[in-house]
Amino acid sequence: MYTPGVLCCNHGVFTWGKDAAEAVHNAVVVEEVARMATLTELINPQVKPAPDCIRDKHFYRKHGENAYYGQ
Repeated sequence: MYTPGVLCCNHGVFTWGKDAAEAVHNAVVVEEVARMATLTELINPQVKPAPDCIRDKHFYRKHGENAYYGQ
């Protein structure tokens, strides 16, 4: 429900949605995120993942019990 696509090692992207158009949109989003990650690593090869607290903040503000974003 929260993950409309995955990028698989040695394969590519798998996405889904309520219809084909939404699945294609999700594929474009995953590809863009992968492009941004690649560019980030090219700029700074020592880049580290964001802390879990940042990831959780942005996830739960949209999907948490007291969600306030994207409504």
